[in-house]
Amino acid sequence: MAKKVVASLQKGGGKQHTKVIKAVKSPKTGAYQFKEAIVLNNQVKDFFSK
Repeated sequence: MAKKVVASLQKGGGKQHTKVIKAVKSPKTGAYQFKEAIVLNNQVKDFFSK
């Protein structure tokens, strides 16, 4: 499945996007969950600051 995402991002304006993954600790269980998103390059810092 990742190959399809990468292949589709390489066409057209895909170089303006970045796939980001952030580990978030669950308040109930204490286990880590991973949040994934594809954001514009200039919005990467905003994604991690939230």
